[in-house]
Amino acid sequence: MRAVPIRLLCAAACLPLACLAAPQNAPQNPPPAPTDQPAQAAQPDIEPEAISALSAMGAYLRTLPSFEVLGRATTETVMDDGMKLQFDSTANLKVRRPDRLQVDIANDRKQRQIFYDGKSVTVYGPRLKYYATVAAPPTLRETVDALGAKYGIELPLADLFYWGTEQAPVSDIRAAHYIGPATVGSLKADHYAYRQEGVDWQVWIQAGKTPLPLKLAVTAIAQPGEPTHTAWLRWNLAPRFSDATFSFRPPSGAMKIALQTADGKVASIK
Repeated sequence: MRAVPIRLLCAAACLPLACLAAPQNAPQNPPPAPTDQPAQAAQPDIEPEAISALSAMGAYLRTLPSFEVLGRATTETVMDDGMKLQFDSTANLKVRRPDRLQVDIANDRKQRQIFYDGKSVTVYGPRLKYYATVAAPPTLRETVDALGAKYGIELPLADLFYWGTEQAPVSDIRAAHYIGPATVGSLKADHYAYRQEGVDWQVWIQAGKTPLPLKLAVTAIAQPGEPTHTAWLRWNLAPRFSDATFSFRPPSGAMKIALQTADGKVASIK
């Protein structure tokens, strides 16, 4: 995936057996005999069905003219002493293609709202009542890409829509498996698992003619303690939006500020 939505057990338990010190009087295994055969690189462990499911999901999501999706997530944080903490958050996305978006993101520490009306993007913090507005490209896809590239603002779930395109190359996947049928809430689903560099992730895709992602789990296997981010998704494919849904109107007392780019400058994202 382009971006992974991730935000320590006892040390001995985390170590593979090969890393534990052997007793001093333990016999040493002889070194392997020399060979003229070149070392073979590990081959990807790919089940074609699992790759096809990703492409079908991405293709279906890109056909939706408008939708609303509510995500409820639990993210693990690993303390220095190995203790794992969990933090919950929600993200509500309202989308009307080709040029409308409204996002509400909330957790225990902060709230953010994002409005895109086809001409500009506004980022608003309801708790402090600060907001910033910048000019934006004319399409949703260009705007999502520009927000990530120029401002480091990664919108929730954006990567799901890229599967089956050049922006989500299958070559990044080192393992892909169909785990089996499953149930998410009251909905029937198919459970898939994938491995990429430093990351294991799973997706539960709704069975039938609407292959919507219903649940995601991402484990950072390259990080100490291997924290996991899990999200449950609820979709509305027949929402009713007005133009006002995607337009930001500063509430009383709101203060406008500048939105800085990654290099410290202030400019539009065009």
